[in-house]
Amino acid sequence: MAIYAVGDIQGCYQELRLLLQQVQFSESDQLWVAGDLVNRGPQSLETLRFIKALGPRATCVLGNHDLHLLAVYFGATRHKRSDTLTPILQAPDKHELLTWLRKQKLMVYDQHAKVAMVHAGIPPCWSISKAQKRAKEVEKVLDSTLAGEFFNHMYGNQPNTWSPHHQGWNRLRLITNYFTRMRFCTVEGKLDFSAKGDLASQPHGHKPWFQFPRKDPNEQDIRILFGHWAALEGEAKAENVFALDTGCVWGGKLTALRLDDMQLFSTPSITAKPPSPETNNDTKVTE
Repeated sequence: MAIYAVGDIQGCYQELRLLLQQVQFSESDQLWVAGDLVNRGPQSLETLRFIKALGPRATCVLGNHDLHLLAVYFGATRHKRSDTLTPILQAPDKHELLTWLRKQKLMVYDQHAKVAMVHAGIPPCWSISKAQKRAKEVEKVLDSTLAGEFFNHMYGNQPNTWSPHHQGWNRLRLITNYFTRMRFCTVEGKLDFSAKGDLASQPHGHKPWFQFPRKDPNEQDIRILFGHWAALEGEAKAENVFALDTGCVWGGKLTALRLDDMQLFSTPSITAKPPSPETNNDTKVTE
């Protein structure tokens, strides 16, 4: 059995199938997806159906585009001009698909393999164990009758710095922003949402979240997999941190990492190239 972790698919279903053919993905293998299964690409519906059909062989975390889809479904926000979500929202199996989607995690951690996966990152002010607890706070609400109310309060950039004293929707919004939107922050976990470029574009006083020392020194050997940041082109340049979003939907490539030996595989985009992610105002959890 092999585990393959793949970056942001964003509806690039044909590339996903080609990538799985390349690695000879078998019925005994597992697929981990670092969020943003849907949106901007041409086949989000097919992507959702395929990954859901894998059953327990698929492990997914939610990305900002996935949460955006759920927010539209619950009536908390409207489509954006660049969205490609209509086929899902008009599909006869949309309720089944989106019920499955909102049961996915914000973070997964394999203690035996010492591998954690999130969409955007883990703030330097949290240990891995604390991050797991914070993720479960949001996951519990998403999988409850409060889900619709959560999406009504999900949008917003404040608060932007962690405090254990945050309560209610403010607390859940900030946790969600860390896991699904973060790129640059301070050591205290203060977020900056303006910069979306490469490592050289960091705002004054901020760094990429993964350049800070781990909160718990005993967790240095835990590998963290993440997506979300296409401008990195798969190069986090940090020990035990692996950037999986290589911009397939932007005309780049779709990349998979085999966890057994950390070998990378990729297939080039066959999707029509839209504007680059650096100049495009990406769909985000809060705005």
